[in-house]
Amino acid sequence: MDRNPFQRGSAIRAVPAATVSGMSSTTARSPGRLARRDLTAQGGVALAVVSLAAVTALDLLDGRLGFLFSLGFVLAVVTAPLSVHVRALLTTGVMPPVLLIVALWAVAMFAPDSIVVDGLPTDAGTVARTIAAVIDHGITLVVGHVLALAGIVARVVTQP
Repeated sequence: MDRNPFQRGSAIRAVPAATVSGMSSTTARSPGRLARRDLTAQGGVALAVVSLAAVTALDLLDGRLGFLFSLGFVLAVVTAPLSVHVRALLTTGVMPPVLLIVALWAVAMFAPDSIVVDGLPTDAGTVARTIAAVIDHGITLVVGHVLALAGIVARVVTQP
């Protein structure tokens, strides 16, 4: 019995292909097979939270939040929509502001002296430090959110 290679559920295996240098490589898998490896919404959010927590901990080693936190935030929110299933894209589109506010609130709670904002009194409370830090990282939020939305649009446009 002949199997149609384009029929859904057909058992097609990747085969070694010859390359220019004589070594073998594996052919690319179809988008449908790759989509099975996408994360759920919860998995994508968890990945972003854990990665941002790790980057924040590394950035706090010098005693204040800096460029590494901003870069880690942008990379976390850009990676999330690229790693989740298409049905979970809404969650990753809403995630950037929430992730930034929660991360900065946690820093304000546990390492308040690491948030250095011009004009912020030294005796400012957790809420004041969180608000000041969110305002201070506004450009980071806009850049990360715009890139995350661009990733979402790219996923929707190129979905099989």
